[in-house]
Amino acid sequence: MLMDRSYTLPEFLMWTRRKIYGLLAVSVVPVVLYQVLGWHWLGIPFAVIFLLGTTVALSAGFKNLQTYNRMQDAQGIWVSIASASRVFATACRDLVPDRDAARGLISRQLAWLATLRHEMRQPMPWETADKAYNVEYNRRHFNIPEREQDLLAELARYLSPDEAAQVLESRNPAYQAMALQSADTKRLLDQTAITPAAFAELQRALREFQDLQCRTERIKKFPYPRQHAFINTLFVRILCILLPFGMVTEFARLNDSVEGWARGNMVWFAIPLSLVISWMYASLDQVGEATENPFEGGANDVPITLLCEQLELDVREMLGDKGMEARARSKRGFAL
Repeated sequence: MLMDRSYTLPEFLMWTRRKIYGLLAVSVVPVVLYQVLGWHWLGIPFAVIFLLGTTVALSAGFKNLQTYNRMQDAQGIWVSIASASRVFATACRDLVPDRDAARGLISRQLAWLATLRHEMRQPMPWETADKAYNVEYNRRHFNIPEREQDLLAELARYLSPDEAAQVLESRNPAYQAMALQSADTKRLLDQTAITPAAFAELQRALREFQDLQCRTERIKKFPYPRQHAFINTLFVRILCILLPFGMVTEFARLNDSVEGWARGNMVWFAIPLSLVISWMYASLDQVGEATENPFEGGANDVPITLLCEQLELDVREMLGDKGMEARARSKRGFAL
């Protein structure tokens, strides 16, 4: 996610330039046919374009609102995960007299976060991170840590080799890590290493984590409705294709009201104006598309890696660990 600066216009133009190339061709061809070949029958009444533009504006606004709400839900879930993890770590320190056992519970919690992060970064068929303009932009500005690191190497920092292998061999590693956590709290209760009240408090926290995991998996594994995404993109493309045919008729009417070199050539001004308006609608669609999937590893994703690393730093500091440096990836204002 872009954190400490704003997007620049050249940066945004570079991201959308492939659409600009296509829109330029779509804007030029109708004007050439109308002005050079004299195919004046191609002109479309601008009232038709106006009605279509209104429909597309409503559709694009609905899509962007829904994808923004989806992003906000995802961010809220991960803020809750980070907050609840801090509370859990503090409870382990205060409710578990055995320091080694408390550290084991906290390390297993960090392992759960690592497995959940990697699960969130797994590509899904409907995601757009592999589209050319996103791949190019991401490579220029940042890397996705979970795509570069092996989960086993991360789990080795928190779990024993046997536990790490058990987690990795399961169909749902994050759930398996939480199951190990629950089994360990039960073992501590059976050994009277914690009180029944402490066990109940820790189990309550684990239930909350399970709920939060299900909520973040719902956003990851259930896409923004495909029918809405398709119909909005379709409407935008129809508008971009038909817009120049409506613009040429409007500019042709201006020929009689001007003098000099512009007289008879006003139709050519339909090209830049059509291009700008089409680019605005196409950019709205592309922005909405980029916001649909808040965990795919895009520039505007929820910064789950940064949240987890800041959490680990805070927890290690609480436990008295010294000398641990931040590993949070931030490049050119981006944090993932």
